[in-house]
Amino acid sequence: MNITWTFKHNHDLDKHELYAVLALRTAVFVVEQNCPYQEVDGKDLEGDTCHLMAWRDGELIAYLRLLDPQRHAGQATIGRVATAANARGLGLGHRLMERAVAICAERWPGAGLYLSAQAHLQNYYGRHGFQAVTEAYLEDGIPHVGMRRD
Repeated sequence: MNITWTFKHNHDLDKHELYAVLALRTAVFVVEQNCPYQEVDGKDLEGDTCHLMAWRDGELIAYLRLLDPQRHAGQATIGRVATAANARGLGLGHRLMERAVAICAERWPGAGLYLSAQAHLQNYYGRHGFQAVTEAYLEDGIPHVGMRRD
């Protein structure tokens, strides 16, 4: 499997990359999950937000966003973790998380890591050292739990 990984600060995204990111996130979080919500939330291009992407043959197949800890209580926030339907089962989600944890440690040393996980994925993120720090709550009608890794 020939995957090209790219990591870019929001200022370095070109319009084609940004379009691919928004298209993948909408396909996964809005269409597949049948969850109408404002996917474009204004955070993609603010502060020190960065984007981790996995490409195969010019197609974005996996993605996550890292939000600037200065804008989120000193915690780097991992979000919008998505894998294209045609690329699931290849372990890309775990590779994304491993890379994200390493990038955050290098880019923002000392900052804790936070993510808002869909509740059914709590064990999945637990494999990467995240522990629940909130009770379950509804976000856009889907049960979530706040998780942190120090």
